[in-house]
Amino acid sequence: MRASLVIVGAGPRGTGVLERIAANAAELPPGKGLDIHLVDPYPPGPGRIWRTEQSPLLWMNSRAEDVTVFTDTSVEMTGPVREGPALHEWAGLAGDAFVGRRVQGSYLRWAYQRAVAALPPEVTVHHHPCRALRVSGPREGRQRVWLADRARPLLADLVVLTLGHLDAEPDEEQAALGAYARAHGLVHLPPDFTADSDLTPLRPGEPVLVRGFGLAFVDLMVLLTEGRGGRYDGDTYLPSGREPVLYVGSRRGVPYHSKIGYRLDGTPPPLPRFFGPAEVDALLARPEGFDFRRDVWPLVEKELEYAHYHRLFDAHPGRTRLGWGVFERAYAAAGDPAERAALVAAAVPDPADRLDLAALDRPLAGMRYPSHEAFQEGLRRYVEADLTRRHDPAHSPDLAVFGALLSVYGRLTRLGDIGPWWHGFFGYLASGPPGPRLRQLLALSRAGVLRFVGADMGVRAEGGMFRATSPTVPGFAVEARALVEARLPQPTAARSRDPLLRRLYAEGAAATPDGLLRVDPADGRVLDRSGRPHPRRFALGPHTDARGAGAFTRPRTGGPAFRQNDAAARAVLAFLRAPAGRAAA
Repeated sequence: MRASLVIVGAGPRGTGVLERIAANAAELPPGKGLDIHLVDPYPPGPGRIWRTEQSPLLWMNSRAEDVTVFTDTSVEMTGPVREGPALHEWAGLAGDAFVGRRVQGSYLRWAYQRAVAALPPEVTVHHHPCRALRVSGPREGRQRVWLADRARPLLADLVVLTLGHLDAEPDEEQAALGAYARAHGLVHLPPDFTADSDLTPLRPGEPVLVRGFGLAFVDLMVLLTEGRGGRYDGDTYLPSGREPVLYVGSRRGVPYHSKIGYRLDGTPPPLPRFFGPAEVDALLARPEGFDFRRDVWPLVEKELEYAHYHRLFDAHPGRTRLGWGVFERAYAAAGDPAERAALVAAAVPDPADRLDLAALDRPLAGMRYPSHEAFQEGLRRYVEADLTRRHDPAHSPDLAVFGALLSVYGRLTRLGDIGPWWHGFFGYLASGPPGPRLRQLLALSRAGVLRFVGADMGVRAEGGMFRATSPTVPGFAVEARALVEARLPQPTAARSRDPLLRRLYAEGAAATPDGLLRVDPADGRVLDRSGRPHPRRFALGPHTDARGAGAFTRPRTGGPAFRQNDAAARAVLAFLRAPAGRAAA
């Protein structure tokens, strides 16, 4: 009997698992065929998020040279390396280009086709363009995967869930806002993927409250301006008259930092230094567990600071007062943040050259503006300064910190669910929009199409309207018929709109306090609530507590997603090869 593997989710992560199965095909049991069933209503390769049928105005937020779906020698994995072209090499583009998402979708489709072609002849891939509804079956026997378009389930020796980003039912606050909107004839758009949102209820010329200032907001900004016929003439925006007026705010009250517009020359900081495998092992070995803020963040903070000052002393020694060797020894010996701060103050005379992570995280903390218009001018100056700094190699320690953030994220995936704060902080510093998008934001602000609300934006439903305020501008408030939550849904198992994931959770799969599916960090096997890994069910991606830093990996950065894909693929093949596994199947 032929073996059967079902992969639910055929986007980038599912394609990555398929590629790793092909790379490790020597581990397949000899003389036994394998059917791989890919279940996804969207095209295999790009999946839903990167499908080619979306607005050509939407870009990737990474440079083409920073995107690859192929392993290289920097990946710490057991399986063989199978290198391939990064996006810019495949597309024949300049490395610093920001391409449309349609191009990325074509790259992913090609990568999927290449993975299928690399499989041995005895392996057959079947794509089922529908949704999976449920997984059932005993731990010791074949699994049944129930599909939306057929009465009989797929039989599977093993199931791998690579579900990607999922829709979610509204939480208590969102449900209340939605109910208020329905009762008063208002518009409320809950967290969603902006490319899939119906924006037609947002009327031209009317105010729209927007809560969220990250990448989902950038997409919304584009679709409601250029997407409605507006255009840019240099740094000036020429409205079409069909745009609403966007009043945007968030917890920080500022947009994500611009992508850095230069490359790091010279020697990069030697990482990891203070947060490497040994430190992660020690955290995992604690019988009492660990707390992120108390036990992990101090190590992360010291690692990021180390990268910053290594680069400052190495590339800009004239802006320091000590030799690097003296500083490094004193920095390594410093026992707490206060001691490190005193050392930095003595060694780095200009405060602008010092790394202040707290100030970076909350740049408007404690700031108050006398009027709404004064804040518009102040935030435009902030964005202009960010653009200048992020494109000036004189501030190259910023890029060294970016590299350290990637290094840290790769280590943190081993710790499981560490709460949402870190992921938001990482995205804010390292996953911001291309510089041209922030220049467009400035043009929209000057044209009056975009208005800034401030930090800790609060929204209340009262008087038949939505009302937004912020302590950044005391006394200011704006009312609107429409409220858009410009952020992605939280990937929770309990509130997911994916029926398979919700059923899995209801039937005993373990979840973290934040609602992420718990998996074995070694190979991605789904854990039950007693901590036992399921021998036949795996899960990888943002709906798990082993989620990675983003959709794609920069070449030569060790991509933890590649390591996870490889471990899961090898575990699948080992199960199929083992006599006990074949007998139970």
